Amino acid sequence: MKFPQTPGIEDQPTQRIPLQRPASLADQPIRRAPHQRSASLADQPTQRIPLRPADVLAEQPTEILHLPAARETAAPETVAPTRTRPDSLVGRVTQRLLRRRALLLLTLLAVVIECVPGVPGLALAPAGLWLLFGAPIMLWYAAADAFVSTRDGRTILAVGCTVLSDIVIALGVNTILPVAGFDKPLQTIPLTVGALLFIVGLAAIAPVSEPSANSVPWWRAQPAPDLIPIVALGSVAVLLAVAGAIRLNNGLGGTVSMAALVVVAALMTFLLVRRRRHLPIVTGVGIFFIALALLLLTSLRGWNITGHDIQREFKVFEITYQASRWNIADFRNAYNACLSLNLLPTSIVRLTGIPSVYVFKAVFPVIFAVAPVALYRSVRHGGSQIVALLSAVYFVAFPTFFTDMAFLVRQEVAFVMLGCIMVLFADAARPRAIRQNVATIMLIGIVLTHYSTTYVVLAALGLAYVLGFFWGLAVRKRAIAATRRRLFVTWWMIGIAGIAAVVWTGPLTHTGDQARLTAKNTVLQLLSGKFASASSDTAYSIFGGAKVSTAERLADYAEDTLSQTSEDRADGEYLPLDVINRHPAEAVEQAKMPLTGLGTVLEKVGVNVATVNTVVRQSVAKLLQVLLLVGLILAVFVPRRRIYRPAPEHVALGAGGLGVLALLTVLPELSVDYGVLRAFQQGLFFFAPFIAGASIWIFRWAGKRATAMACVMAMFLFVDLVGIVPKLTGGYPPQLHLANAGQYYDIYYLHPEERASIDWLQTHVSEAERDDVQSEIQTDRYTFGRMQSVLDRPATNDIFPTLVGPNTYVFLGFTTVQKGEATIFYRGDLVTYRYPVDLLDETKNKIYSSEGAEIYR
Repeated sequence: MKFPQTPGIEDQPTQRIPLQRPASLADQPIRRAPHQRSASLADQPTQRIPLRPADVLAEQPTEILHLPAARETAAPETVAPTRTRPDSLVGRVTQRLLRRRALLLLTLLAVVIECVPGVPGLALAPAGLWLLFGAPIMLWYAAADAFVSTRDGRTILAVGCTVLSDIVIALGVNTILPVAGFDKPLQTIPLTVGALLFIVGLAAIAPVSEPSANSVPWWRAQPAPDLIPIVALGSVAVLLAVAGAIRLNNGLGGTVSMAALVVVAALMTFLLVRRRRHLPIVTGVGIFFIALALLLLTSLRGWNITGHDIQREFKVFEITYQASRWNIADFRNAYNACLSLNLLPTSIVRLTGIPSVYVFKAVFPVIFAVAPVALYRSVRHGGSQIVALLSAVYFVAFPTFFTDMAFLVRQEVAFVMLGCIMVLFADAARPRAIRQNVATIMLIGIVLTHYSTTYVVLAALGLAYVLGFFWGLAVRKRAIAATRRRLFVTWWMIGIAGIAAVVWTGPLTHTGDQARLTAKNTVLQLLSGKFASASSDTAYSIFGGAKVSTAERLADYAEDTLSQTSEDRADGEYLPLDVINRHPAEAVEQAKMPLTGLGTVLEKVGVNVATVNTVVRQSVAKLLQVLLLVGLILAVFVPRRRIYRPAPEHVALGAGGLGVLALLTVLPELSVDYGVLRAFQQGLFFFAPFIAGASIWIFRWAGKRATAMACVMAMFLFVDLVGIVPKLTGGYPPQLHLANAGQYYDIYYLHPEERASIDWLQTHVSEAERDDVQSEIQTDRYTFGRMQSVLDRPATNDIFPTLVGPNTYVFLGFTTVQKGEATIFYRGDLVTYRYPVDLLDETKNKIYSSEGAEIYR
């Protein structure tokens, strides 16, 4: 049977309707009532063939079945043996446990290994990973069949539920055992017992799927088309990413890291070109490897914790780990209220024995690599293969993904749960009520995991709900009633999550001060009409915003610090202004890589390489926002020409995500606390398919080549944004994952000379000086971030000339010693300036000096 081709879309293949082997159609949801579920086909959803245009069916893998000729006497059908269902609850529980005896025996073996002291790490790590991830994922996979219809969707939900259950188990152990007199509950034995009880309990209640009569063991099954080359290419990319980071950490070049990016680009091209042959689960595997390779290139940089937020996140973890108990009073900060930073990594380190540094640098990126797969799966429910795949491509190609997300552990975990919510949102083949309940639990999980993600999600859902309400008012009453019955996001889901956020940040942890302060300042600015300057990230928004120069930011910061210290300066607590004015600080722009041979050739033919690289980078965010607007307009006003056909509620959700971006742009105080680029990365969960659909639609004039041209554009943006093009041409600031240079390298990379100098200082400071506030250590914000895990005495994180005290130790880090530069963070921007070291030479004595650190007193 052939369907007519749609003009303006890439050549649409003929789909042949398979008559047998439902396993090949595992991505097509089965629609059935709960009492009609067939045990023999529990994991094989059937396909309902809609009479829809060819562009919807174009991306379905084609399978040709050769059927034997009909005979007068049909061969007897193989019938799977039926199992007697016990009538009693105890009998059903016993049957489930018996049928999972292999899983439970492995769990018991892992428990024994955990409880025996002195077990080597080669045995301890697999045991802990099985207790924390292996067994729970297998059990949650079985349980997820009740609310997710596809195999890859169940896998994604199993990962999200496992991470959340690990947090809840540790929270339960941390809460219950102290009541019984155990002061250090987060030890190996209590956490092991908690994991064991949970696994046994989940094994007793999770349904067991019945294999079909024609099913074969997984080790004898034929691999899906292209699965082996995708796994092979993805494994090479991951290995090259690890090797490339190690070479850079050893002071060598970035050639291997560059090779890793080339292999990632090749894998992405392979997925795009051969997408029609791939089942969604195969494409998801490829996306996972792409995401993991990109993340490891950045996360594995440095032998210590490297990055912005992750340095404080690691400090928060150490507080809980060293005390073997989480207590918000030990460090009452919003970071410490994120259970993804304290309870979850403590459980992983205790049960696996993996060094804590690599739990943050390697284990969490593996978990987060599931997020773009979840985005792909959610889009694939209502869109074609190409739209879903391009959505994932734009998600991983956006610079925030591979430059910043590896340094935001709490948001990595929260994004996995957000991805699970989007899978539940899109999978309409399961009862809406149970999907809503699970999604609400995931929203509460986000509350426990990351505060900022919570606020953005609630704002987007709230705007989407309001838009959906007014949308309903614009249609007939009968349509309103029908629409309300079909809505997935409801007021009570938003309300429960909002109440949970207020309770958690309020009476339970008392960590909501920053959110309240931001809200207060925003309201005051709205009422007064006087707005402070916003983050320069707002310049990337189509809703306005302007980029403030580095010199202007530095001048504003100097003025701000002078007003804050005027009274104390008169009392002699800061250096005199006349001395400071003789040694001014000057703003410094980021240095660019020198032009390569290719860049020199381009310059000779009239191409300004530096300008082109800068313009492309700065235009990407605006281009994606324009595509988003086009996609939303097509979905609402031009339904016959749209490439992606979402449900009205998904359109409202995409508009809600766009509305959050607009709010962050027009309200400066919000952009300072939560950058526009991070918000856009989060918003891609909501509106990526509209961008993907519009990227195909704008090439509709190319006819059958429209999709191919959209893929070429996406790949060009990818190879440029990840650093391949700038590395080949030069003329752009170096990136951390490709070089031992650049702004991120200067401010986040910990050097051995810095650590040695801190160790020296702490052994040469008297006990009296340790207790003297006037004798504290001063260093710049980012050297402090790199060193805070090894400092055991008071320290402040700024050495700007107007803030230097006359009696303090001033510690200059590697970048200041080698390049004479320091960096501050002000109004959401990084500001690098030339540090006036001669000011310290005039007012203090140098007591320590090395090639990478200096100390003044």
